[in-house]
Amino acid sequence: MRKDESKVFYNVDRWMVLIYILLVLMGWLNIYAAVYNEEHSNIFDMSQKYGKQLLWIGGAAFLAILILIIDSGFYTVFAYIFYSFFLLACIAVPFLGREVKGSKSWFRFGDFGIQPAEFMKFATNLALAKFLSNVNLKVENVKTNLSSIIKNYKNTLIAGIIIMAPLIIIKLLQDETGLAIVFIAFIAVLYREGLSVNFLLVGFLAVILMILALMVEDIYLYTIIGAISLLSFVFIKRNRKNLIIVILCTGLAGSMVFGASYVYEKLEKHQKTRIDVLLGRGEVDMKKEGYNVNQAKIAIGSGGFLGKGYLKGTQTKYDFVPEQDTDFIFCTVGEEWGFVGSAFVIILQIALMLRVLNISERQRSPFSRIYGYGVASILFFHLAVNIGMTIGLMPVIGIPLPFFSYGGSSLWSFTILLFIFIKLDANRLLILR
Repeated sequence: MRKDESKVFYNVDRWMVLIYILLVLMGWLNIYAAVYNEEHSNIFDMSQKYGKQLLWIGGAAFLAILILIIDSGFYTVFAYIFYSFFLLACIAVPFLGREVKGSKSWFRFGDFGIQPAEFMKFATNLALAKFLSNVNLKVENVKTNLSSIIKNYKNTLIAGIIIMAPLIIIKLLQDETGLAIVFIAFIAVLYREGLSVNFLLVGFLAVILMILALMVEDIYLYTIIGAISLLSFVFIKRNRKNLIIVILCTGLAGSMVFGASYVYEKLEKHQKTRIDVLLGRGEVDMKKEGYNVNQAKIAIGSGGFLGKGYLKGTQTKYDFVPEQDTDFIFCTVGEEWGFVGSAFVIILQIALMLRVLNISERQRSPFSRIYGYGVASILFFHLAVNIGMTIGLMPVIGIPLPFFSYGGSSLWSFTILLFIFIKLDANRLLILR
């Protein structure tokens, strides 16, 4: 080991750190603008959200440095321990935590709260990276023997359980739909590591079927599925294998249609409303279910090309936009910084993701590469869904904008997620090929 390698910041990727710092500082300034109060105009006022966010930023800086100090092997060795600990925390919080906005998903400590589900993202990424770095999801040869194929699908199943366990627990026990569906992003990691594109195709078609099930009468969909199956029986080569595949696909398609309708009926009223708004089903009352998205569009659109100017936004300043410092903080960016500022924020976010992906490919360790792809997948999912729901392209599910939205749990979880990868990359030269 060279002398410099003992230093905390040795070989740390400065571009990732710089983009991270820019995003965090810009987020803090936007939180200040979103909840600006002339009676509490001091940005360091600890009684206000922007003052509290500064404390969270200080804590994030401490965590980042601590992560860089700790040996990178620590994250590999204790990957499953992190996963188990936060999974148990997610199970415990509905019973021991406090209710916030109708959901018991927080541990409260005075004025501050910690949401275990946020930290479950980096823990799941660690566990998935450790598991996948020791197995193979790809069937290299169609003539591979049966035992190899079974082993391959067993590995895929285990990887799926690692991803789905926190999703199911967070949704069922905490009713946090937004935080739960984030874990779907890890499927992209499985694809990178050899999962057949057929799985993604089936998943895509399943989503299409479920959306159609909510927009079209079930009887019509069942008729279409039956007709396609009948044509398949007529035109495909008639052997036992093909017939079994057609039967399984028909059953799966029918299950998707039935399942979508069944789940929709079991949803809470406000969740049904959000889906109806997105799909354009029926009349949307802009004073009720359509209010959030409508006000968000007005705020962003009013910013024009260059924006109204910092602290001069009227829609956000007078609280016309709900949750404008958390889930809808992009409205503040759009109104005060305009198209130029909004584009700059998106470009920074995408630049960080592309940097993570690029660096992932140069890793010598499969664990580091897989973890890097997990980081990029989570960041992309958050960015796409948050901005998508703000401009009305996706349902409002309550998901923070990375490094921007108010909240210590989200900022700390994103910081830990990113800086573990920065540490793994910094030590990549110590790994022999």
